[in-house]
Amino acid sequence: MEIPLILASSSPYRQSILKKFNLPFESFSPDIDETPLSNESAEQLVLRLSEAKAKSAKQHFSKGLVIGSDQVALHNGNILGKPHTRENAIKQLSTFSSHKVTFLTGLSLFDIESNTADTIIEPFSVYFKTLSLSQIEAYCDSEQPYQCAGSFKSEGLGICLFDKLEGDDPNSLVGLPLIRLNQLLAERGFDVLTLQRLL
Repeated sequence: MEIPLILASSSPYRQSILKKFNLPFESFSPDIDETPLSNESAEQLVLRLSEAKAKSAKQHFSKGLVIGSDQVALHNGNILGKPHTRENAIKQLSTFSSHKVTFLTGLSLFDIESNTADTIIEPFSVYFKTLSLSQIEAYCDSEQPYQCAGSFKSEGLGICLFDKLEGDDPNSLVGLPLIRLNQLLAERGFDVLTLQRLL
């Protein structure tokens, strides 16, 4: 492969998802300020941050296709933060019982040499079951999702919290929408399937 593939993330979850493409890639931790701007919508936030993460690769690499991603969770139009404590997680999950939470994942593919980026948003929604307090407490004690926006890990036991999932790509729920990424790569002449022959 002549063009290196670079992931602008230190997240083990995003790295694990990208490995599904069966292609070599490098990764780094983007050092950017993720503070929302005043009056910035959730959509504007994830578009801006995913592109900023990808473009920060210029500090480390001279060429390559860089993948940047950022995600927010929304409930009743409000951006959800990480709970940090058991008490906050129980409170968040109790609020979500019988409700929908929507994830907006920003995805940016940045070509360092041409200094051009393609950036999109991929939505995905989860519908929570009606949950009892004892179920919520049992979940929190088992998985301790205190550093996860929305207080759950869908790739683990968190799947038991839901009635249904709604969206085009379940990978986007974990933070990297592979179907759209495959399309963006193809638009730049980077065919994931054909490249398997070169490995």
